[in-house]
Amino acid sequence: MLRPGLVLAAVLAVALAGACGTKEPAGQVATAEPTPSDPIPSTSSTTTAPEVTTTTTTTATATTTSAPATNAVTTPPAAAAAPAAPAPPAATLQAPPTTTAPARPASVGAEAARLAGQIRTAHATVVDPAAPKDALAAAAHLEQQVFRNVVNQPELAPPLYAALPAELRGYAEANVTAGLRLRSMTTRPRQTFPDWRIVPPAPAGELLGYYKEAEAAYGVPWAYLAGIHLVETRMGRIRGVSSAGAQGPMQFMPATWAAFGQGDVNDNRDAIFAAARYLKRNGAPGDMRNALWNYNHDNRYVDAVALHAQQMQADERNYFGYHGWQVYYVMVGGDALLHEGWTKPA
Repeated sequence: MLRPGLVLAAVLAVALAGACGTKEPAGQVATAEPTPSDPIPSTSSTTTAPEVTTTTTTTATATTTSAPATNAVTTPPAAAAAPAAPAPPAATLQAPPTTTAPARPASVGAEAARLAGQIRTAHATVVDPAAPKDALAAAAHLEQQVFRNVVNQPELAPPLYAALPAELRGYAEANVTAGLRLRSMTTRPRQTFPDWRIVPPAPAGELLGYYKEAEAAYGVPWAYLAGIHLVETRMGRIRGVSSAGAQGPMQFMPATWAAFGQGDVNDNRDAIFAAARYLKRNGAPGDMRNALWNYNHDNRYVDAVALHAQQMQADERNYFGYHGWQVYYVMVGGDALLHEGWTKPA
């Protein structure tokens, strides 16, 4: 059975913390992909998490959980292809406890305008093929933080969209909506850190080659494979077994890996190809919603992955931005940013 295990995330981590496992997204899942709050550095309040190799500052993140999926082709409950963002539980959208009380902006409009300026500046770097690697990474993370901030304070969304140029409104709305979907899957903050290691992802160009190779082999659009990879483990940053036993960068349960996997569950290429085989078995590319729903039996997960995939299909440079998104983990005392190189404190 398939269920993603770490929707970061982004997504507890979306991440963001599923599909071939049980998620705790990195993300915005993440989860795992996907997210109580992820304020922008200039206005955010942070706490310091215990650390082993590096100092870990906390900001917001989202984690998701999901019902187990099956290997059989099933049909998901009816859902609009692009439904309006639901109103997540109020408690989920509360800012986490912090050690410092940040100064609040003079008005929602002023804060939205400030965030819009950050998106314009950051996205100009994200879409620039000549952007230096470090500048691209910083711009991608800033965009992630802005979107997380808006997910944490949904009242900022309308004035933010209004303050953005037309060509960025749909992009911003898609990312905020995906974050809200994954945030609403969060069940509860955790009191202890996960048994994970956070590692640098494989180079963006290398992963893009794997996604496109799998698309050529199985017909599954590469951007959907990248969207799952983003939400499950932030492109492979999360190393560890989920609470349900899901493993690897695409979060496979052992039985599902036995049926669809070939090679090493922890290898990016092998896991991406297994995900493509599983999605094809469940209707891809003709019915991507059904395929994604079988990966994770939750329409909110389906919406989030599809929204991210659509942004990458619209402009491949958006993939390079998502590749820079980091792992956050929802904790009772605040949401921890788990830097690359982080390991669970002893």
